[in-house]
Amino acid sequence: MKGKALGGTLVALLTLMLAACTVVDLDANGKPIMPKDPNAKPGYSDQTPQQIAESSWASRVQQPAEKQALSWADMETKSHTVKAGGSESVFVRAAGTVTAFDNSNERERSLTMTINGKPVKVLIGPVLRGNAIRDAAGFRFEEFTNQVQYAQLTKALNRHAVKQLPAVDASWVGKPAQALLAVSMGAGTVDEVVAMQLQQGNP
Repeated sequence: MKGKALGGTLVALLTLMLAACTVVDLDANGKPIMPKDPNAKPGYSDQTPQQIAESSWASRVQQPAEKQALSWADMETKSHTVKAGGSESVFVRAAGTVTAFDNSNERERSLTMTINGKPVKVLIGPVLRGNAIRDAAGFRFEEFTNQVQYAQLTKALNRHAVKQLPAVDASWVGKPAQALLAVSMGAGTVDEVVAMQLQQGNP
């Protein structure tokens, strides 16, 4: 009887142990595919910079830009709080008159807009340089695998921004326009202005 009872106990224990096990699928290399931790912080290690730019554009760039954009005057005021030698990027909504269209370098075109009485060069691509969009959106280095991926995100975001812009040519000169911009500021200076949205007409 004791042997039967012991055997029954062992069977019960083995059943419980098997029930507690989770079957894990294997990938093409035979390594286990572990389910994502629901409490893990979001990361981008398994995405290309272009995938990151496309998947996060609405939530991390467009929506925050539309909600948090400063006026041009408020941006200029804020620039005076930037420490000497430092840099900060913000989203800005502005309106003005287009006074020039520079197409001398087809890869790095720009508009000049008179905003609050001052001429402002607005970069419209197709190639955009600088980190204004990435930094204004608040992407942080620690979210990424390495410096290379972080740097490549800048290019991917800039390329994606250009896709949001309308066709711009010399016919815009002399007309009012509205813009949503990413602006890189120094201590009391405006260093770089990148277009994210452009529209002809007054606000």
